[in-house]
Amino acid sequence: MPSHNPAFGRGFANAGAGNGQQSAQWGAPQYGAPTQDPYAAPSPYARSPYAPPATRYMTMDDVVQKTGLSFLVTVLAAAAVWAMPGQAAWGLALPAVLVAFVLGLVIAFKQIANPAATLSYGALYGVALGAISEAFNNIYPGIVVQALIGTFGVFFGMLVVYKTGAIRVTPKLTRWIVGAMFGVLALVLVNLIAGFFTPGGLGLRDGGPLAILFSVVVIGVAAFTLLLDFDMADEAIRRGAPAKFAWYIAFGLLVTVVWLYLEILRLLSYLQDN
Repeated sequence: MPSHNPAFGRGFANAGAGNGQQSAQWGAPQYGAPTQDPYAAPSPYARSPYAPPATRYMTMDDVVQKTGLSFLVTVLAAAAVWAMPGQAAWGLALPAVLVAFVLGLVIAFKQIANPAATLSYGALYGVALGAISEAFNNIYPGIVVQALIGTFGVFFGMLVVYKTGAIRVTPKLTRWIVGAMFGVLALVLVNLIAGFFTPGGLGLRDGGPLAILFSVVVIGVAAFTLLLDFDMADEAIRRGAPAKFAWYIAFGLLVTVVWLYLEILRLLSYLQDN
């Protein structure tokens, strides 16, 4: 079955490579002459043809555990930075964001699935999130708690929607979501460039009514992106991906949840200013 999520198609192909080898092993019987003496004693180190496969396949428990650990590392890093005295956190925030951005691109395009890469990404973004959250909370007391509640509310809401089949991830829906993601990215870049020539750029991030509407749209796109992440996990399990592939799924979920949290934080700040 082809992947509905184009961002993970190659990863599924790599992850499912073991199934082809297993199929060859359990394929049609060979009627040619035996290559070994049938009366020779088997080596004690020889692997039985009826032994279970050496590769352990991914389960939903793997996804939950790896994703939970990645979120925990991110939260702990954010809390540690928030606890730093004065404005020391801001000296770490920008380098952490830049390194995390580059690392995220490498993980995404090279389909890296290992704990070091995913947990490093979570720790780096945790540093940035700690500084950003502290700054927002100093201006708008209590806003971080509201943003966290909103983020996990959306996460679990979309999980329920996905599991109940209220919204099915189809190729057409996937194309719409991916197109919306690129559209949002293009508008953000255009707004940034326009800001160099006109105060506020296109007005997408100035806190006005258009900015509020844009944030609502971005939150909606991020929420629907979670459906692609959930579908990726299910499809990887169906294809018999190796257990370590759960780290790549955890990375994808972490990227989406961080994006969702930052946009909800931004929207709440707009609403408090109006």
